[in-house]
Amino acid sequence: MPIKLYEYKGGVHPDDSKNFSAQSRIKELEAPEFIRIPLSQHIGAPCKPVVKEGDYVKVGQMVGEPGGFVSAPVHSSVSGTVRKIDKFIAAPFGIPAPMIEIENDGKYATIEFEECENYLEEDPKVLLKKIQDAGIVGMGGATFPTHVKLSPPPDFKIDTFIANGAECEPYLTADYRLMLEEPQKIIEGIKIVMRILGVERAYIGIESNKPDCIQKMEDLTKFENIEVVELPKKYPMGAEKQLIYTITGREVPSGGLPMHVGCVVQNVGTLAAIYEAVRFGIPLIQRITSVTGEGIKKPANFKVRIGTLASYLIENAGGLKPGVMKIISGGPMMGFAQYTDEFPITKGSSGLLALRENKVKISDYTACIKCGACVRACPMRLVPSKMSILIENNLFEEADKNDVLDCIECGSCAYVCPAKRPLVHFFRLGKAKAMEIRRAKQKK
Repeated sequence: MPIKLYEYKGGVHPDDSKNFSAQSRIKELEAPEFIRIPLSQHIGAPCKPVVKEGDYVKVGQMVGEPGGFVSAPVHSSVSGTVRKIDKFIAAPFGIPAPMIEIENDGKYATIEFEECENYLEEDPKVLLKKIQDAGIVGMGGATFPTHVKLSPPPDFKIDTFIANGAECEPYLTADYRLMLEEPQKIIEGIKIVMRILGVERAYIGIESNKPDCIQKMEDLTKFENIEVVELPKKYPMGAEKQLIYTITGREVPSGGLPMHVGCVVQNVGTLAAIYEAVRFGIPLIQRITSVTGEGIKKPANFKVRIGTLASYLIENAGGLKPGVMKIISGGPMMGFAQYTDEFPITKGSSGLLALRENKVKISDYTACIKCGACVRACPMRLVPSKMSILIENNLFEEADKNDVLDCIECGSCAYVCPAKRPLVHFFRLGKAKAMEIRRAKQKK
């Protein structure tokens, strides 16, 4: 019997535009002549290089060690010679960041991976260590180190695990193809996480616009303590707090985390990576990335080695059509527009989107007209119009008092704003300044 679903406030209904790449099967790309491995592909402390220029490295070899507990190691996705350790352009912000450039020798010489056949009989601490050593982070875009997320403090009792297969961001189909083509990896990943957390039941949330995925997952979980939940098609259904509320009715408090209401959420791509790391000892060196949009000649879903430049993916998708006005790392709602395609794919790169003139509106924004559309659309029950005006006038402490730090940057407010105000940009600035002020007060 289907569970009762709860409807969260706000949200929007953009055209999902999945048709461009939804029927494109996952194609594994050969790596290019060189790759660039960013030393920071996660939330938390950046990695420190453990190789130097001229060193020979193998596939799966750690090249950057974590800088703290909230960090994750990075590994080489090819074999070859370290050509340079320097700063190169990185997404999402288009600014130089430390990376390790490796010349690919084409041999794919691999380190010896430690396999584990009876992984569901292993001690949870052993499983957690394997995940940590594999450098796994949230692959839905947040890139929070997975071993940290799966290590809640003892006083937080986790009773619910949710696999996030919503993929509500328009255009992107990487998770969709993964659920269709490699669903067993996801299910085994769920079982591993359930063992680590000690939970008895799990859910897989999938939006209703993916009926084939829902059916496939239901067929494979008939005899498991895993329930497939058909979610309403509504953006941002895939956001953690909205997903938790929809399935459980539990509301994550302001400033809180899912563990505060007994929940943990992981993206389906992350779960497949967990399975590969635990079962076969393979670190996170590849991921599925959608290359899509009106501006791509042959939209595709590629299994690509971390560190491959975006330009190489676009080239393998047939290149750009004439009239491309914008290239976005990610999707149209939460992605970041880029000024170049010479940036590497990272653990969190779910998609590359190319939009033509008819999909890009370039216009000046005006003053807020107080229509309230953004208030109705905000899934976090904030007042975006008021927050944006405060930030525009450098009143960052007031913006903090109005809960700007609760903003999840989903873009729903900007999507409906008739004045075309860059609301998400305001809130990113406001959140950064609010944290600066908080830190300064703490130091005093």
